[in-house]
Amino acid sequence: MELSIIVPVYQVEQYIRPCIESIFKQGLDECLFEVIIINDGTKDRSMEVIADIIEAHKNITVLNQHNQGLSVVRNKGIAAAKGDYILMPDSDDFLIENSLKPLLEKALESQVDLVVADYLSMTDEEIEHVKTSQLQQTAFEYEVKTGEELFLQDLDPYHCFVWRTLFRREFLLENKLAFVPGIYIQDVPFTHECYLKAKNCIRAFWLLNIYRKGHESATFSFNVKKAKDLCTAIAKTWELTRLGGLSAKIQTKLREDVYTSFSMLIWIIINKIEKVSDRFDIIDFLKQQAPDLSFCNGKKQKIDSYLYRSMPHLFIRLRYYYSIISKK
Repeated sequence: MELSIIVPVYQVEQYIRPCIESIFKQGLDECLFEVIIINDGTKDRSMEVIADIIEAHKNITVLNQHNQGLSVVRNKGIAAAKGDYILMPDSDDFLIENSLKPLLEKALESQVDLVVADYLSMTDEEIEHVKTSQLQQTAFEYEVKTGEELFLQDLDPYHCFVWRTLFRREFLLENKLAFVPGIYIQDVPFTHECYLKAKNCIRAFWLLNIYRKGHESATFSFNVKKAKDLCTAIAKTWELTRLGGLSAKIQTKLREDVYTSFSMLIWIIINKIEKVSDRFDIIDFLKQQAPDLSFCNGKKQKIDSYLYRSMPHLFIRLRYYYSIISKK
């Protein structure tokens, strides 16, 4: 088995069919790949709208579970996968027609740990007016990189998207790489750890996915739970600074990436969390998760670190008052 494609299903009735259909528009022999659809206790008609596709393809396996979140779904899919490589598309996005085959062929030929591809971001309205089968791909080009080079040159802490990458299954299993269960922002620590532990990688300049942007904004809002999930993601990413053998450049970028997430968290606490007690609860939770969190690149980071470690509640109050003054 060359490839396992793991698809989570939860409340995606409007989007799941294009996602599944796109998998079977890749020019791949169905004997050489499997599709693992994991129903995470969806309450809508998601499974019904793809029932005919499931029945038509013998290489689809459906696993059902009570709702446990995307992290558990992906971990379950990795454990069940039989393919040499694993792809984990989001169920509200889809693959560009005939985009996967060149990436998979290069992965199998080189046996690299990771193959990272490009993607397009589109709104639902833009997708309706574009025939993705007619998208003009450039010539297939790629660079072979070490994991360290990929980490330094290509990892954007704002866009740690798992679905743009082919993962060698044995690489994931040998390094015990898994998603943190129960948190919303699970891609950040997982992607950082994968890049840090990978040996040989390919960065492909080739479009793989269409990422739907904007549709989640109507239902997505940050609350205390999601803010605490970000705290956990920050703490798990910070733990990676204790890995042995990291170069000074790697350590510097890793700490900068964590500070990016930390700054995002503080912005969310100040701008999206209304109750003062909840704000204090979130920063206290981060202190429990990452008591030694510290940044030293410049005066601002040093001040933030000192206040966070010594007077976290005052830190939040000061940042709040500063945000009020800045808006005037």
